[in-house]
Amino acid sequence: MRTDVTTSIPGIGGPDALSLDLPTALRLAEESSPRLRIATVRVEGARSGVVTARQYPNPDFEYLGGVQRERINSVPNGALNFLGIAQPVDLPWVREPRIRSAEAGLAGTELSLAETRLLLRAAVTQAFLDVLRRKAEYELALDNQRLFEQIRKRIEIRVSVGEAPKFELTRADAELSVAVNATNSARLRVAQAIAVLRSTIGAPLPSDIDVSGELPMVPMLPALDTLRDEALGRYPAIAQAEADVRRAQARLETERALRIPQPTIRAGVDQEPEANKFRLGVSLPLPVFNQRQGQIGEAVAAFQAATVQAEQVRIEVRAALEAAYSRYDVARAQIAAFEGGLLKQAENALRVAESAFRFGERGFIDVLDAQRVLRQVRNDFLAARFELQAALVEIERLRAVYLDPVHLPEVPRS
Repeated sequence: MRTDVTTSIPGIGGPDALSLDLPTALRLAEESSPRLRIATVRVEGARSGVVTARQYPNPDFEYLGGVQRERINSVPNGALNFLGIAQPVDLPWVREPRIRSAEAGLAGTELSLAETRLLLRAAVTQAFLDVLRRKAEYELALDNQRLFEQIRKRIEIRVSVGEAPKFELTRADAELSVAVNATNSARLRVAQAIAVLRSTIGAPLPSDIDVSGELPMVPMLPALDTLRDEALGRYPAIAQAEADVRRAQARLETERALRIPQPTIRAGVDQEPEANKFRLGVSLPLPVFNQRQGQIGEAVAAFQAATVQAEQVRIEVRAALEAAYSRYDVARAQIAAFEGGLLKQAENALRVAESAFRFGERGFIDVLDAQRVLRQVRNDFLAARFELQAALVEIERLRAVYLDPVHLPEVPRS
Protein backbone atom coordinates (compact mmCIF):
# COMPACT_ATOMS: atom_id res chain seq x y z
CA MET A 1 0.00 0.00 0.00
CA ARG A 2 1.37 3.40 -0.94
CA THR A 3 1.71 6.06 1.70
CA ASP A 4 3.42 8.74 -0.40
CA VAL A 5 0.73 10.91 -1.96
CA THR A 6 2.22 13.36 -4.39
CA THR A 7 -0.49 13.29 -7.02
CA SER A 8 -3.19 15.92 -7.22
CA ILE A 9 -6.81 15.25 -6.38
CA PRO A 10 -9.22 16.62 -8.98
CA GLY A 11 -10.91 19.75 -7.71
CA ILE A 12 -8.43 20.16 -4.85
CA GLY A 13 -5.00 20.34 -6.41
CA GLY A 14 -4.84 20.99 -10.14
CA PRO A 15 -1.82 20.89 -12.46
CA ASP A 16 -0.92 24.50 -11.64
CA ALA A 17 -1.48 24.13 -7.90
CA LEU A 18 1.13 25.27 -5.40
CA SER A 19 3.00 22.24 -4.08
CA LEU A 20 3.20 22.52 -0.30
CA ASP A 21 5.58 20.26 1.60
CA LEU A 22 6.10 20.11 5.36
CA PRO A 23 9.24 22.32 5.58
CA THR A 24 7.50 25.01 3.54
CA ALA A 25 4.38 24.80 5.72
CA LEU A 26 6.48 25.15 8.88
CA ARG A 27 8.37 28.13 7.45
CA LEU A 28 5.18 29.90 6.41
CA ALA A 29 3.65 29.29 9.84
CA GLU A 30 6.63 30.77 11.66
CA GLU A 31 6.62 33.79 9.36
CA SER A 32 2.89 34.51 9.47
CA SER A 33 1.27 32.93 12.53
CA PRO A 34 -0.66 35.54 14.57
CA ARG A 35 -0.15 33.51 17.74
CA LEU A 36 3.61 33.66 17.29
CA ARG A 37 3.52 37.39 16.63
CA ILE A 38 1.44 37.98 19.76
CA ALA A 39 3.91 35.99 21.86
CA THR A 40 6.81 37.96 20.35
CA VAL A 41 5.14 41.27 21.20
CA ARG A 42 4.64 40.10 24.78
CA VAL A 43 8.36 39.38 25.06
CA GLU A 44 9.13 42.93 23.94
CA GLY A 45 6.67 44.22 26.54
CA ALA A 46 8.37 42.14 29.26
CA ARG A 47 11.77 43.56 28.26
CA SER A 48 10.33 47.02 28.71
CA GLY A 49 9.04 45.87 32.10
CA VAL A 50 12.62 45.08 33.16
CA VAL A 51 13.67 48.57 32.08
CA THR A 52 10.80 50.00 34.14
CA ALA A 53 11.81 47.98 37.20
CA ARG A 54 15.40 49.27 36.97
CA GLN A 55 14.40 52.92 36.74
CA TYR A 56 14.91 55.18 39.75
CA PRO A 57 12.09 57.45 40.90
CA ASN A 58 12.14 60.98 39.53
CA PRO A 59 12.72 63.93 41.87
CA ASP A 60 9.90 66.40 42.55
CA PHE A 61 10.52 70.12 42.02
CA GLU A 62 8.41 72.61 43.94
CA TYR A 63 8.05 76.36 43.60
CA LEU A 64 5.89 78.64 45.72
CA GLY A 65 5.60 82.40 45.29
CA GLY A 66 3.92 85.13 47.30
CA VAL A 67 4.07 88.67 48.69
CA GLN A 68 4.99 89.89 52.16
CA ARG A 69 3.14 92.99 53.33
CA GLU A 70 4.04 95.03 56.37
CA ARG A 71 1.70 94.73 59.39
CA ILE A 72 4.18 95.67 62.05
CA ASN A 73 7.14 98.00 61.99
CA SER A 74 10.54 96.74 60.88
CA VAL A 75 9.02 94.11 58.60
CA PRO A 76 9.83 95.05 55.04
CA ASN A 77 7.47 94.56 52.13
CA GLY A 78 8.57 92.32 49.26
CA ALA A 79 8.24 89.09 47.32
CA LEU A 80 8.44 85.63 48.84
CA ASN A 81 9.73 82.63 46.92
CA PHE A 82 10.26 78.99 47.82
CA LEU A 83 12.29 76.60 45.74
CA GLY A 84 12.37 72.98 46.79
CA ILE A 85 13.29 69.54 45.54
CA ALA A 86 12.31 66.13 46.90
CA GLN A 87 13.98 62.86 45.95
CA PRO A 88 12.27 59.55 46.93
CA VAL A 89 14.84 56.97 48.00
CA ASP A 90 14.69 53.62 46.23
CA LEU A 91 15.82 51.30 49.01
CA PRO A 92 17.90 48.26 47.93
CA TRP A 93 15.66 45.72 49.69
CA VAL A 94 12.73 47.05 47.67
CA ARG A 95 14.54 47.62 44.39
CA GLU A 96 16.27 44.24 44.09
CA PRO A 97 13.19 41.99 44.42
CA ARG A 98 11.28 44.31 42.08
CA ILE A 99 13.96 43.82 39.43
CA ARG A 100 14.04 40.06 40.04
CA SER A 101 10.28 39.92 39.58
CA ALA A 102 10.53 41.74 36.24
CA GLU A 103 13.41 39.53 35.08
CA ALA A 104 11.44 36.40 36.01
CA GLY A 105 8.50 37.83 34.06
CA LEU A 106 10.76 38.31 31.03
CA ALA A 107 12.05 34.74 31.33
CA GLY A 108 8.46 33.51 31.55
CA THR A 109 7.37 35.36 28.40
CA GLU A 110 10.44 34.10 26.51
CA LEU A 111 9.56 30.56 27.55
CA SER A 112 5.95 31.21 26.57
CA LEU A 113 7.20 32.25 23.13
CA ALA A 114 9.23 29.04 22.94
CA GLU A 115 6.19 26.96 23.87
CA THR A 116 4.03 28.84 21.37
CA ARG A 117 6.56 28.08 18.64
CA LEU A 118 6.69 24.46 19.80
CA LEU A 119 2.90 24.09 19.79
CA LEU A 120 2.67 25.78 16.41
CA ARG A 121 5.20 23.47 14.79
CA ALA A 122 3.55 20.41 16.31
CA ALA A 123 0.07 21.59 15.23
CA VAL A 124 1.23 22.27 11.67
CA THR A 125 2.95 18.88 11.52
CA GLN A 126 -0.17 17.13 12.80
CA ALA A 127 -2.42 19.01 10.37
CA PHE A 128 -0.06 18.25 7.49
CA LEU A 129 0.02 14.55 8.36
CA ASP A 130 -3.77 14.55 8.62
CA VAL A 131 -3.98 15.85 5.04
CA LEU A 132 -1.67 13.06 3.90
CA ARG A 133 -3.82 10.56 5.76
CA ARG A 134 -7.04 11.83 4.19
CA LYS A 135 -5.46 11.77 0.74
CA ALA A 136 -4.29 8.20 1.30
CA GLU A 137 -7.81 7.26 2.42
CA TYR A 138 -9.14 8.91 -0.73
CA GLU A 139 -6.81 6.85 -2.90
CA LEU A 140 -7.87 3.65 -1.12
CA ALA A 141 -11.52 4.54 -1.65
CA LEU A 142 -10.82 5.34 -5.30
CA ASP A 143 -9.02 2.01 -5.80
CA ASN A 144 -11.95 0.24 -4.18
CA GLN A 145 -14.39 2.05 -6.51
CA ARG A 146 -12.35 1.04 -9.57
CA LEU A 147 -12.32 -2.56 -8.42
CA PHE A 148 -16.11 -2.57 -8.06
CA GLU A 149 -16.42 -1.02 -11.51
CA GLN A 150 -14.37 -3.88 -12.95
CA ILE A 151 -16.42 -6.47 -11.05
CA ARG A 152 -19.67 -4.89 -12.22
CA LYS A 153 -18.54 -5.09 -15.85
CA ARG A 154 -17.79 -8.80 -15.44
CA ILE A 155 -21.17 -9.39 -13.79
CA GLU A 156 -22.92 -7.43 -16.54
CA ILE A 157 -21.31 -9.66 -19.16
CA ARG A 158 -22.25 -12.80 -17.25
CA VAL A 159 -25.85 -11.61 -16.84
CA SER A 160 -26.07 -10.74 -20.55
CA VAL A 161 -25.04 -14.27 -21.55
CA GLY A 162 -27.22 -15.89 -18.92
CA GLU A 163 -24.45 -17.21 -16.68
CA ALA A 164 -25.61 -15.18 -13.64
CA PRO A 165 -28.99 -13.99 -12.37
CA LYS A 166 -29.95 -10.33 -12.79
CA PHE A 167 -30.04 -10.00 -9.02
CA GLU A 168 -26.23 -10.07 -8.94
CA LEU A 169 -26.07 -7.06 -11.30
CA THR A 170 -28.51 -5.18 -9.05
CA ARG A 171 -26.37 -6.03 -6.04
CA ALA A 172 -23.25 -4.95 -7.87
CA ASP A 173 -24.86 -1.61 -8.78
CA ALA A 174 -25.76 -1.05 -5.13
CA GLU A 175 -22.24 -1.87 -3.94
CA LEU A 176 -20.76 0.40 -6.62
CA SER A 177 -22.98 3.26 -5.44
CA VAL A 178 -21.77 2.73 -1.89
CA ALA A 179 -18.15 2.80 -3.12
CA VAL A 180 -18.77 6.01 -5.07
CA ASN A 181 -20.29 7.66 -1.98
CA ALA A 182 -17.32 6.53 0.11
CA THR A 183 -14.95 8.06 -2.45
CA ASN A 184 -16.83 11.36 -2.42
CA SER A 185 -16.84 11.41 1.38
CA ALA A 186 -13.10 10.74 1.45
CA ARG A 187 -12.54 13.57 -1.01
CA LEU A 188 -14.57 15.92 1.19
CA ARG A 189 -12.45 14.96 4.19
CA VAL A 190 -9.35 15.88 2.19
CA ALA A 191 -10.78 19.35 1.56
CA GLN A 192 -11.65 19.72 5.24
CA ALA A 193 -8.16 18.66 6.31
CA ILE A 194 -6.60 21.19 3.91
CA ALA A 195 -8.84 23.91 5.39
CA VAL A 196 -7.61 23.02 8.88
CA LEU A 197 -4.01 23.14 7.63
CA ARG A 198 -4.59 26.60 6.14
CA SER A 199 -6.00 27.83 9.45
CA THR A 200 -3.14 26.34 11.43
CA ILE A 201 -0.46 27.88 9.22
CA GLY A 202 -2.15 31.29 9.35
CA ALA A 203 -0.51 32.51 6.14
CA PRO A 204 -2.31 33.72 3.01
CA LEU A 205 -2.17 30.77 0.62
CA PRO A 206 -3.51 30.49 -2.93
CA SER A 207 -6.87 28.83 -3.34
CA ASP A 208 -5.34 25.92 -5.27
CA ILE A 209 -2.67 24.04 -3.33
CA ASP A 210 -1.44 20.47 -3.48
CA VAL A 211 -0.11 19.04 -0.23
CA SER A 212 2.64 16.57 -1.04
CA GLY A 213 4.93 14.45 1.07
CA GLU A 214 5.43 11.02 2.53
CA LEU A 215 5.52 9.53 5.98
CA PRO A 216 8.98 9.82 7.53
CA MET A 217 10.71 6.86 9.08
CA VAL A 218 9.79 6.34 12.71
CA PRO A 219 12.88 6.08 14.93
CA MET A 220 13.16 3.78 17.89
CA LEU A 221 12.50 5.80 21.00
CA PRO A 222 14.40 5.52 24.29
CA ALA A 223 12.78 4.07 27.37
CA LEU A 224 9.90 5.94 28.96
CA ASP A 225 11.98 6.98 31.98
CA THR A 226 14.56 8.61 29.69
CA LEU A 227 11.85 10.42 27.75
CA ARG A 228 10.25 11.59 30.99
CA ASP A 229 13.56 13.08 32.19
CA GLU A 230 14.01 14.85 28.85
CA ALA A 231 10.50 16.28 28.90
CA LEU A 232 10.73 17.50 32.49
CA GLY A 233 14.09 19.09 31.76
CA ARG A 234 13.31 20.72 28.40
CA TYR A 235 9.61 21.42 28.02
CA PRO A 236 9.18 25.22 28.10
CA ALA A 237 5.90 25.21 30.03
CA ILE A 238 7.62 23.64 33.04
CA ALA A 239 10.40 26.24 33.05
CA GLN A 240 7.78 28.95 32.52
CA ALA A 241 5.84 27.74 35.56
CA GLU A 242 9.04 27.81 37.61
CA ALA A 243 9.73 31.35 36.39
CA ASP A 244 6.22 32.30 37.52
CA VAL A 245 7.04 30.90 40.96
CA ARG A 246 10.19 33.04 41.14
CA ARG A 247 8.24 36.07 40.01
CA ALA A 248 5.57 35.53 42.66
CA GLN A 249 8.23 35.00 45.31
CA ALA A 250 9.99 38.24 44.31
CA ARG A 251 6.67 40.09 44.42
CA LEU A 252 6.07 38.76 47.94
CA GLU A 253 9.51 39.97 49.01
CA THR A 254 8.73 43.36 47.51
CA GLU A 255 5.43 43.67 49.37
CA ARG A 256 7.07 42.72 52.66
CA ALA A 257 9.89 45.19 52.09
CA LEU A 258 7.39 47.97 51.41
CA ARG A 259 6.21 47.71 55.02
CA ILE A 260 9.32 49.70 55.89
CA PRO A 261 8.58 53.39 55.21
CA GLN A 262 10.25 54.71 52.08
CA PRO A 263 12.05 57.98 52.93
CA THR A 264 12.07 61.08 50.78
CA ILE A 265 14.98 63.52 51.02
CA ARG A 266 13.89 67.13 50.75
CA ALA A 267 15.88 70.31 50.20
CA GLY A 268 14.75 73.86 49.59
CA VAL A 269 15.38 77.55 49.99
CA ASP A 270 13.03 80.29 51.22
CA GLN A 271 13.71 83.68 49.68
CA GLU A 272 12.36 86.48 51.91
CA PRO A 273 12.90 90.21 51.67
CA GLU A 274 15.15 90.28 54.68
CA ALA A 275 16.85 86.84 54.45
CA ASN A 276 17.30 83.58 52.55
CA LYS A 277 16.63 80.35 54.46
CA PHE A 278 18.00 76.97 53.41
CA ARG A 279 16.31 73.72 54.46
CA LEU A 280 17.30 70.03 54.33
CA GLY A 281 15.25 67.18 55.72
CA VAL A 282 13.69 63.75 55.37
CA SER A 283 10.03 62.78 55.27
CA LEU A 284 8.68 59.35 56.17
CA PRO A 285 5.13 58.03 55.72
CA LEU A 286 3.74 56.63 58.95
CA PRO A 287 2.32 53.06 58.55
CA VAL A 288 -0.59 53.69 60.91
CA PHE A 289 -3.67 52.78 58.88
CA ASN A 290 -2.13 50.83 55.99
CA GLN A 291 0.43 48.23 56.98
CA ARG A 292 0.05 46.35 53.66
CA GLN A 293 -1.64 43.31 55.19
CA GLY A 294 -3.89 43.00 52.13
CA GLN A 295 -1.07 43.36 49.59
CA ILE A 296 1.08 40.81 51.44
CA GLY A 297 -1.84 38.39 51.70
CA GLU A 298 -2.48 38.67 47.96
CA ALA A 299 1.21 38.08 47.24
CA VAL A 300 1.27 35.01 49.53
CA ALA A 301 -1.78 33.57 47.78
CA ALA A 302 -0.24 34.27 44.35
CA PHE A 303 3.00 32.55 45.40
CA GLN A 304 1.14 29.48 46.68
CA ALA A 305 -0.97 29.33 43.52
CA ALA A 306 2.14 29.59 41.31
CA THR A 307 3.82 26.78 43.25
CA VAL A 308 0.80 24.50 42.88
CA GLN A 309 0.46 25.43 39.21
CA ALA A 310 4.09 24.48 38.57
CA GLU A 311 3.49 21.06 40.08
CA GLN A 312 0.29 20.72 38.04
CA VAL A 313 2.20 21.44 34.84
CA ARG A 314 4.73 18.71 35.69
CA ILE A 315 1.91 16.25 36.32
CA GLU A 316 0.20 17.15 33.04
CA VAL A 317 3.44 16.80 31.06
CA ARG A 318 4.16 13.40 32.60
CA ALA A 319 0.60 12.23 31.93
CA ALA A 320 0.64 13.49 28.33
CA LEU A 321 3.99 11.79 27.69
CA GLU A 322 2.82 8.48 29.14
CA ALA A 323 -0.38 8.61 27.09
CA ALA A 324 1.53 9.40 23.88
CA TYR A 325 4.05 6.64 24.61
CA SER A 326 1.20 4.15 25.10
CA ARG A 327 -0.29 5.20 21.76
CA TYR A 328 3.16 4.77 20.21
CA ASP A 329 3.53 1.24 21.60
CA VAL A 330 0.02 0.17 20.54
CA ALA A 331 0.46 1.57 17.02
CA ARG A 332 3.82 -0.18 16.62
CA ALA A 333 2.28 -3.49 17.70
CA GLN A 334 -0.60 -3.02 15.26
CA ILE A 335 1.76 -2.21 12.39
CA ALA A 336 3.89 -5.26 13.20
CA ALA A 337 0.77 -7.43 13.10
CA PHE A 338 -0.33 -6.03 9.73
CA GLU A 339 3.13 -6.33 8.22
CA GLY A 340 3.56 -9.78 9.76
CA GLY A 341 0.84 -11.33 7.65
CA LEU A 342 -2.61 -9.79 8.09
CA LEU A 343 -2.34 -7.51 5.08
CA LYS A 344 -0.88 -10.16 2.82
CA GLN A 345 -3.47 -12.72 3.89
CA ALA A 346 -6.31 -10.33 3.08
CA GLU A 347 -4.78 -9.57 -0.34
CA ASN A 348 -4.34 -13.27 -1.10
CA ALA A 349 -7.92 -13.99 -0.05
CA LEU A 350 -9.20 -11.37 -2.48
CA ARG A 351 -7.08 -12.71 -5.34
CA VAL A 352 -8.36 -16.24 -4.71
CA ALA A 353 -11.96 -15.04 -4.60
CA GLU A 354 -11.55 -13.03 -7.81
CA SER A 355 -9.96 -15.98 -9.62
CA ALA A 356 -12.72 -18.30 -8.47
CA PHE A 357 -15.32 -15.72 -9.55
CA ARG A 358 -13.80 -15.42 -13.04
CA PHE A 359 -13.92 -19.18 -13.48
CA GLY A 360 -17.43 -19.39 -12.09
CA GLU A 361 -16.42 -21.36 -9.00
CA ARG A 362 -17.67 -18.72 -6.57
CA GLY A 363 -20.32 -16.04 -6.60
CA PHE A 364 -20.20 -12.30 -6.34
CA ILE A 365 -20.92 -12.42 -2.59
CA ASP A 366 -17.62 -14.17 -1.91
CA VAL A 367 -15.69 -11.50 -3.83
CA LEU A 368 -17.61 -8.80 -2.00
CA ASP A 369 -16.79 -10.28 1.40
CA ALA A 370 -13.11 -10.62 0.53
CA GLN A 371 -13.01 -7.05 -0.77
CA ARG A 372 -14.62 -5.73 2.42
CA VAL A 373 -12.08 -7.54 4.56
CA LEU A 374 -9.18 -6.19 2.50
CA ARG A 375 -10.60 -2.67 2.56
CA GLN A 376 -10.97 -2.79 6.34
CA VAL A 377 -7.47 -4.20 6.81
CA ARG A 378 -5.96 -1.52 4.57
CA ASN A 379 -7.84 1.25 6.36
CA ASP A 380 -6.79 -0.09 9.75
CA PHE A 381 -3.19 -0.38 8.59
CA LEU A 382 -3.27 3.17 7.30
CA ALA A 383 -4.83 4.42 10.56
CA ALA A 384 -2.16 2.62 12.60
CA ARG A 385 0.66 4.18 10.58
CA PHE A 386 -0.70 7.68 10.99
CA GLU A 387 -1.54 7.05 14.65
CA LEU A 388 2.11 6.11 15.13
CA GLN A 389 3.17 9.38 13.48
CA ALA A 390 0.72 11.39 15.58
CA ALA A 391 2.04 9.81 18.79
CA LEU A 392 5.61 10.50 17.70
CA VAL A 393 4.80 14.17 17.00
CA GLU A 394 3.28 14.49 20.48
CA ILE A 395 6.31 12.84 22.10
CA GLU A 396 8.72 15.06 20.20
CA ARG A 397 6.68 18.11 21.20
CA LEU A 398 6.95 17.16 24.87
CA ARG A 399 10.69 16.56 24.41
CA ALA A 400 10.97 20.00 22.74
CA VAL A 401 12.64 18.36 19.75
CA TYR A 402 11.15 20.95 17.39
CA LEU A 403 13.02 23.81 19.10
CA ASP A 404 16.52 24.91 18.24
CA PRO A 405 18.72 25.84 21.22
CA VAL A 406 18.34 29.51 20.30
CA HIS A 407 14.57 29.16 20.77
CA LEU A 408 14.88 27.50 24.18
CA PRO A 409 16.21 30.08 26.65
CA GLU A 410 18.25 28.82 29.55
CA VAL A 411 16.82 30.08 32.82
CA PRO A 412 17.73 29.20 36.38
CA ARG A 413 15.40 26.69 37.98
CA SER A 414 13.73 27.14 41.35
